[in-house]
Amino acid sequence: MNTTQGGSRESDVRATPAALATPVTPRRPHAPDRRPRPAADPGRPRTAPALPAAARDVLTLVALPLLAALALPAAFAGGGTRRWFGGRAESQRAEAQAAKDAAAAAFYELDTAQRDLRISMETITAVDDSPAARRAVADFEALGRRVDEASGRYITAVDAQDLDRDDLEAAAAARARTDLVAAKDELLNVKRELDRFAAGLGPLLGKAETQLARLAPAVERARQALLAASNALDAVRASGLRADDLAARLAALSPELTKLNQGAGQHGVQPTLERAERVAREASAIAAEAGRLPERAAEIDRRLVSLRTRAQALTTRAGQVEPVLSELRRRFTAACWQDLQPVPRQAEENVRQAELKLKDAQAARDAQRWPDATALLATVRALLNATDEAVSAAGDRLARLNAVQKDPQGEIEKTRFAIRDAQRLAMTGRTTPDPRHARPLDEAVARLERAVESLTGRHPDYWHFLTETEAVRSAVARVVAQIREERGAGH
Repeated sequence: MNTTQGGSRESDVRATPAALATPVTPRRPHAPDRRPRPAADPGRPRTAPALPAAARDVLTLVALPLLAALALPAAFAGGGTRRWFGGRAESQRAEAQAAKDAAAAAFYELDTAQRDLRISMETITAVDDSPAARRAVADFEALGRRVDEASGRYITAVDAQDLDRDDLEAAAAARARTDLVAAKDELLNVKRELDRFAAGLGPLLGKAETQLARLAPAVERARQALLAASNALDAVRASGLRADDLAARLAALSPELTKLNQGAGQHGVQPTLERAERVAREASAIAAEAGRLPERAAEIDRRLVSLRTRAQALTTRAGQVEPVLSELRRRFTAACWQDLQPVPRQAEENVRQAELKLKDAQAARDAQRWPDATALLATVRALLNATDEAVSAAGDRLARLNAVQKDPQGEIEKTRFAIRDAQRLAMTGRTTPDPRHARPLDEAVARLERAVESLTGRHPDYWHFLTETEAVRSAVARVVAQIREERGAGH
């Protein structure tokens, strides 16, 4: 290789203008010198004969290519560049460099996969604290140790040999190549393990991403619900209503809003989701109640007027109970009216209590204590209902006693018809009745007969007769319901 290069450079030197500018004297033919030469003196040193000028010029031209060939390697070795020798060492160096590049690519792929997988794990751990998620975290940590080991081996292999060193030996390059190939293979193996692990995270990651996708809309809904509740309260206050209880409930949500603003990074995704849903529900309820508040106030006003009117009417009706009781006492036995004796006094007391509660309800309404006003009105209504029933009971008792005294046979026939109808139903599809049905029906017949017999005498107890026939019909109705239920069930 050096000989070839030297020959090439020799021809180049000969072609340079500097070489062509050197004067060369051509040899001219001349006659031989026939003069006698002096004899050599053996005692005097011999001197080299002087070269003619033409010979010196030829030697100069021949020496120039040789000097150039000697100067070229020094020129290529200068400036920090590597000597260009070629051969086996350079081949091993190239193979080692290729192995280094492949290992670097594998290292980059592994690092990228680990970073992507770490993001997935952070997504899962932010949402899921289940046993499966905890196992995934432990497995990822173990894989992280495997990644560190493979990365360490790769770094050691890279640092072991400087492939750019000028004096790198072939054996050292071969060792570097072997170490780098082994490091690359281990990096690829760990990358495949990461890929398999990532594929198994699908269900956990999907669940976590779904919850994360719900997070921002849930928090936004909570904020919008709080804003709507605040606006609704402002509108209510503008109409002259205070809504202090609703304002207190809305103020109680302020710490929850602060936690929502702090974000899931501080409080966790699942707690933040639950908090957002709870805040949205409560704020929506506050807004709805605020929207209904004017109507609620109007309804309380209407109920106050209505209950006052009803209390006045009951006061009038309670005054009519005493004449009814007088007639009952005059025409019927004590058993027919004795339980009605407290009705006038009880009605008067109930009406008085109702009027007091109405005043308290009016005061609560004026103070805009809506729950108190509603509760007081409910109490007033219960008192008036009880009074109405008691007052009505006296008049109803007199009417029923008059009817049965005039025609007891109508009550008897109505009860016998109910018994016969139940007996026909019990025998439908049977030759003999079921004892469970026949026994209570037989008892009903006997009980009716005893009630009819109680009507004999000068002053029969018509009220006892009416209560007995009603009890008989109730017992018969229970048997009929039992039969129909059993047949409907396929028994």
